[in-house]
Amino acid sequence: MKSFALALGGGGARGLAHIAVIEAFDEMGVKPTAIAGTSLGALIGAAYAAGMRGKDIRHHVIRFAHDRRETMRRLLLARAGRLTDLLSGAVSQATQMDAEKFCTQFLPEAIPADFAALAIPLIAMTTDLHRRQELPICSGPLRPALAASIAFPGLFRPVILDDRILVDGGATNPLPFDQLAGRADFTVAVDVFGVPAEERSDLPSAWESVFTTLLIMGSTIVAAKRKHAAPDLVIRPNVAIFRTLDFYQASAIIRSAELVKSEIREKLGDLLSAAA
Repeated sequence: MKSFALALGGGGARGLAHIAVIEAFDEMGVKPTAIAGTSLGALIGAAYAAGMRGKDIRHHVIRFAHDRRETMRRLLLARAGRLTDLLSGAVSQATQMDAEKFCTQFLPEAIPADFAALAIPLIAMTTDLHRRQELPICSGPLRPALAASIAFPGLFRPVILDDRILVDGGATNPLPFDQLAGRADFTVAVDVFGVPAEERSDLPSAWESVFTTLLIMGSTIVAAKRKHAAPDLVIRPNVAIFRTLDFYQASAIIRSAELVKSEIREKLGDLLSAAA
């Protein structure tokens, strides 16, 4: 049987759709030889690379989605500063979150401390803020790299790693299939940006506007990359109706994404068995 490498894209809460895709792989009894992930795709990719099954990742995520009190408690613990910073004028420090603290509060315990301990090789996409270029990380301490991959400017404080200032990987490579060249016989990319299914006239919140703008930019980046070298299979779960920050809708997002499982079984099955 042929091998495949897996790219998991960013997309805010829509990235929870990756869980249904991983469940489909589990049901088929197949695993990728390597994973590249951006933002939430990096977090879910790390859990998968650590040996967790899709259903276990689902249970972990839904536990927080259904327990808002516990989720809020952990979010408060993940703050970059203290509420007293507001009084001293450090408003951004008080309102931003620390991405590394966030990972400590919300990542499954199964995720190890170092890339070397993963069962499947992982590439976490980040962006070097001052050099204005993408920075893939695949070795060394794992959690700081994952923290950098999700460090959306304004929401999270940038992550300092090896004297570099790093932010969300979605700014430069939102669907990192190009990082997997030569890693397997073919590449599978999971695109969760979501194409709008209908016209909308509702006024978004400030954060929703920012996130949606990043998604538009990300879609443009991915379209350009696909013209140069496209992945062999692109999977697009039907999650367009969900907003970027709909994390409390985790159950509904994963259920909607389950509809893509039959397509995965058919198309991935054909690729794996072709000329084996």
